[in-house]
Amino acid sequence: MPAVVFGGMKHLWLIFAVCISSFLLPHFSFAAPPRPNIVFLICDDLGYGDVHCLNPEHGKIATPGADRLASQGMIFTDAHSGSSVCSPTRYGVMTGRYSWRTKLQSGVVEGFAPSLIAKDRPTVASFLKSSGYHTAAIGKWHLNFEYLDPKSGKPYSAKDFDTPPVGAKIPDGPITRGFDRYHGFHHARDMEAVIEGDTVIEHDAVIHMLPRLQRKAVEFIDSRAGKDEPFFLYLPLGSPHTPIVPAPEWQGRSGLGDYGDFVMQTDDVVVAVSEALERNGMTENTLFIFTSDNGCSKAAGIDKLAEQGHLVSANLRGSKADIWDGGHRVPFIVRWPGKTAAGSKSDQLICLVDFFATAADIIGQPVPAGSCEDSVSFLPALSGEKIVSTRHGVVHHSSSGHFAYRQGPWKLALARASGGWSSPTEAKAPADWPKGQLYHMEDDIGESTNLFESKPEIVSQLLDFLQADIERGRSTAGPESSNDFPDIVLWKSEKGKKAKKKK
Repeated sequence: MPAVVFGGMKHLWLIFAVCISSFLLPHFSFAAPPRPNIVFLICDDLGYGDVHCLNPEHGKIATPGADRLASQGMIFTDAHSGSSVCSPTRYGVMTGRYSWRTKLQSGVVEGFAPSLIAKDRPTVASFLKSSGYHTAAIGKWHLNFEYLDPKSGKPYSAKDFDTPPVGAKIPDGPITRGFDRYHGFHHARDMEAVIEGDTVIEHDAVIHMLPRLQRKAVEFIDSRAGKDEPFFLYLPLGSPHTPIVPAPEWQGRSGLGDYGDFVMQTDDVVVAVSEALERNGMTENTLFIFTSDNGCSKAAGIDKLAEQGHLVSANLRGSKADIWDGGHRVPFIVRWPGKTAAGSKSDQLICLVDFFATAADIIGQPVPAGSCEDSVSFLPALSGEKIVSTRHGVVHHSSSGHFAYRQGPWKLALARASGGWSSPTEAKAPADWPKGQLYHMEDDIGESTNLFESKPEIVSQLLDFLQADIERGRSTAGPESSNDFPDIVLWKSEKGKKAKKKK
């Protein structure tokens, strides 16, 4: 009998231990950490040198919001937009794919046309939404969508409307590409048309747009307080792109004219978003990325700013639209407390197309099929580790469609000159200049010594990589894909010369 009693007590203790464990385990850290909120704030035409902490010697515009973010997180010093102009970069952010794989071979889209993002193509928004995120886009879309007559359902034409009419319906906007909410506008020329969801809801003066976006972003963050569901806020500002319209309270603040004032007002959005996150106790579990879609535009008055001591591209050559680094090397600051060391820097090479794969890596999910052909996760870099990449290098693209290829310190540009708007342009490049450019970016960040003719073996290697990336339909490991546009021209200037000869 005692043995039976003893055995029964053993069983009772075992049952008791299991019950206690099942009660206590949820209270300890065995569960996976909560998925972070993600804020992706992308400015429009903000140059690398426009952020003071990135250009302390020749940056004369105060940017306390971005500077504080950098002091709390990590600066990437070699980050690049997918293109040196607006629409292609935004396509890459959303899809993890270079835009030159589509029909958009140069320039930007103009609106009043079907979306550049195919309906069946996954976006980072649709991916995060399917993974349990609440998704919102607040700001400039600039990836095309149609405006329909609400009565007939027929598309309006840009020829008939300077500004889309109030009440116009949008069948292929952000809320059809993965976003639960959208508030903003299409692009600068249509900025008066304010869109909510899939409808143009009002016309408003352009000077009110930046304050509107700031207010809506803060309201969105406040609305997520107390929610279990994480959120993804895509915040593509329309500033400091033209029209350069600082609000009255910002006018004269920089001492550098309207552009400097507008940059300061743009930076204040960073301040407001940071304060909203802090007020709602969200800072610790929010990944906050601050960047730009390309370099500073000539419309800012670059030469005059330089005379006042402010260099919009810092020590880089060129500006918006160019194949030189001033066209596409962009500010990129990441704050993620507990993951990214405060005041840290990374010199690893990344591109904005990498955001999609990084988001997937962060939440521990594979990227969806038919996406991310050119996207590599930079998550390891956030903790100071080396990025693991199957991609040989990063492809750059100018406004006129000129290519460049970057691998390690080497950069090959398939252009005689800027490939964009800076002088000399391709049309005005001296006849005796080489057909391409090769620079060692560690020794010559200002791209002043062209090694194209003296390093043919490097030129050949980089050109082979670029051609392979184009032909395979992807630059990362994975099943071969296909480009939407079949006749991608590598040497744009050479094609132009042949066309002239035929005439």
